[in-house]
Amino acid sequence: MEATAMIAELADKARLAARTLIAASDADRVEALNRIADELSSSEVEILAANAKDMDNAVKDGMAESMQDRLLLTAARVHGMADGARSVAKLPSPLGKTLRESTLENGLHLKQITVPFGVVGMVYEARPNVTVDAAVILLMSGNAALLRGSSSAANSNQVLVTVMRRALAKTNISPEVLQLVPSEDRSSVTALLHARGKVDLVIPRGSAALIRTVVDDSTVPTIETGAGVCHVYIDSDADLNKALPIIINSKTHRPSVCNAAETLLVHQSIAEAFLPKALSALREARVKLNVDSAVAKIAQANNIDVSIANEANWSTEYNALEMNVAVVPTLLAASDHIAKYGTKHTEAIVTESDANAAKFI
Repeated sequence: MEATAMIAELADKARLAARTLIAASDADRVEALNRIADELSSSEVEILAANAKDMDNAVKDGMAESMQDRLLLTAARVHGMADGARSVAKLPSPLGKTLRESTLENGLHLKQITVPFGVVGMVYEARPNVTVDAAVILLMSGNAALLRGSSSAANSNQVLVTVMRRALAKTNISPEVLQLVPSEDRSSVTALLHARGKVDLVIPRGSAALIRTVVDDSTVPTIETGAGVCHVYIDSDADLNKALPIIINSKTHRPSVCNAAETLLVHQSIAEAFLPKALSALREARVKLNVDSAVAKIAQANNIDVSIANEANWSTEYNALEMNVAVVPTLLAASDHIAKYGTKHTEAIVTESDANAAKFI
């Protein structure tokens, strides 16, 4: 089927099924999410088998190791998705909340309340957990979902949607509220972005390039999420024994996720004492380092392998074991650097000073 017609058909199915969401009570939606959580947990073997196919294909296609980590599902990650669904189910309902109200001179009472968008398209990359994250958030907020993930996660996404629809079949909500958009052909993304009148909102989740493409090309309204150029600032009042493991974890735990640190900023008063240990530890963890001239001098004096950063490095989301390092003269300079190069995603200060923490960003 031609992509435009296919998207229209999926959107029509989702909108028709969304009537069951409109009719559903808060308790119905909570039950649906808890059933999804239970079904995910009980379907672990089925989910991991599908993911193994995607992982085999990723290895054959030469996918970078950091990207493979984003694609990989483990028993712990499957149960983490289930726990996430249960956590969303515990949140207060976002629907029917009064935002403002007033009474006109003629006695007419006006009230603005929260309602669902309708049919929401999600466009994302090779992270199968986003399939579940997006679905449960949209269901909790009363929206039907068109889910378009990466072709590299096709098997994983298919089984996850199947499992969630199986759970919904046991509730008052139609399984058809979740529609998986085929990912074999990129034309499906273009068709989704141009489905104005069929799709009410599109939300991209992924790299800066993906987000830019969706926002620039879509005729459907979009909500722009942030790419993850995230910073860790080590303050002059930091406990350096705490700072070192924080830095290593922020970069190496899962370098492919959006809130992994991309740039380390260090106050100049502690740079000489702290950076030799920090740079050495990062290099031992196989992190490639792009540094400014001040850091380069310290690295050279301690025989630590680094590269000189260029302007593009400071605004790059690596999704890999690569990091920028710079020395800053003040807390304000750190905040200025982050304001210039950051994406307003996740920023951290390591300090023992409440006053400095309050001033950060």
